[in-house]
Amino acid sequence: MKIGCPREIKSQEFRVGLIPATVKTYVDCGHQVYLEKDAGMGSGIPDGQYAAAGATICATAREVWQESEMIVKVKEPLAAEYEFMRPGQLVYTYFHFAADEKLTKACLEKKIIALAYETVQKADGSLPLLKPMSEVAGRMAPLMGSFYIGKMHGGRGLLATGVPGVTPASVLVIGGGTVGSNAAKVAAGLGAKVTLLDINLDALESLGNIMPPNVSPIYSDPYTLDRALREADIVIGAVLIPGAKAPKIIKREHLKIMKPGSVFVDVAIDQGGCSETSRPTTHIDPIFIVDEVVHYCVANMPGAYARTSTFALCNRTGKYGLKLANEGVKNACLKDPALLKGLNMYKGLITFKPVAEAFGMEALYKSAADALSGSN
Repeated sequence: MKIGCPREIKSQEFRVGLIPATVKTYVDCGHQVYLEKDAGMGSGIPDGQYAAAGATICATAREVWQESEMIVKVKEPLAAEYEFMRPGQLVYTYFHFAADEKLTKACLEKKIIALAYETVQKADGSLPLLKPMSEVAGRMAPLMGSFYIGKMHGGRGLLATGVPGVTPASVLVIGGGTVGSNAAKVAAGLGAKVTLLDINLDALESLGNIMPPNVSPIYSDPYTLDRALREADIVIGAVLIPGAKAPKIIKREHLKIMKPGSVFVDVAIDQGGCSETSRPTTHIDPIFIVDEVVHYCVANMPGAYARTSTFALCNRTGKYGLKLANEGVKNACLKDPALLKGLNMYKGLITFKPVAEAFGMEALYKSAADALSGSN
């Protein structure tokens, strides 16, 4: 198979879809790899390392897209890339379709095959290709909250760690999954008082057994959420419904009861955000203030730590990418239920129901298994 990796063009996105080790694996299995010039520079990987691994370096993104049967990326295609996509081309990346109607329509019109990292799901419910970036974003969240609570950013001017004689910050984490558990651990390591809310009692029991003593896993209900928001200096939104829009846990009226100058870090922003007041921001312009609450809603948080994130991601995506290259998308997905759940679109059909439901496009929905079984 011909595999292409263009340079990411999202604002301040320094990650890259392939590392040299993955390129070598593809090449050793008989595949051809095309990489856009300088695609890896943001992650500290020069073209020479890719060339040594067997990649062909292309001068432009257009050339990479034109040569390749499978495109491997990090972030969703942007408007400038829509013209490069062609019918039947496999695009293997994060899509987050349910939060982006324009992207959804563009990919449907182009009749690509969209294999979304974020919905590849094992039988135990785990999300192996979302997990590494959730770990990075979760660990980043308390650090970003701690930085933007500084007075110069509109925050309370509170040092999250505290100092002798002065209490540390109170951190509220909403959601006890991969993002939330990582956020709670880092916030606890800073010395903060941490409240971790979730509605899964089994998860709360497990978290209670592994979390440091300054983390309190608590069952979430409207009363508990209200009380926790009143007490929090930093709030981290870590709510996830795989592949679907994030639920709006925090309402506009909640901001009225939060402390002036508190910070809200919405890690769920890739899926639309878990607050009614959230909107995507960038690393260049990361925050905005609503009702005296500082909002940090950067849609590609792990891009800030590109080298760590790139290697963590490729360590996971390479295994599944090789299956797709070796067996073809139809055979690979029908053999591997985890990959089948990652199939969001197939040649003009939506094959992941939450995406169809997000935009009232049920007429275009067909199960992934049925779409593949009916194809040539």
